[in-house]
Amino acid sequence: MTREVLEVVAVAIVREGRLLVVSKQAAPEVFYVPGGKPDPGEAPLETLYRELDEELGVRPLEPRFLADVEAVAALEGVPMRMSLYGARLAQVPRPAAELAHLRWITGHEDDIRIAPAVRDHVLPMLWQGRLTES
Repeated sequence: MTREVLEVVAVAIVREGRLLVVSKQAAPEVFYVPGGKPDPGEAPLETLYRELDEELGVRPLEPRFLADVEAVAALEGVPMRMSLYGARLAQVPRPAAELAHLRWITGHEDDIRIAPAVRDHVLPMLWQGRLTES
């Protein structure tokens, strides 16, 4: 039996060497990069624009595809494929919709629980200088 893969579109936003991460009200202790699941028939960039508007009240500038990341979804515990984009922001992000918290991290903090996809894939990209500052 094949397990269904959770499809997600997310964005890595970096300022001053720190990555923007958010947590949801349903699990405020677990932090992710902003994004979400596509609606039926929705293209990845449409998902990205919609999710950033809903969650943070911002629009991504010059989004560019970075990588497809495979990991276990932090809350659902199922296989996940995350289409990761990089982008800049013109506005200041503010948590809205289902978000609980917003933080800028280096990945070396010991007081935060990071989702596996971010910990194992996105933060190493940050440390290797592969994510562009916004």
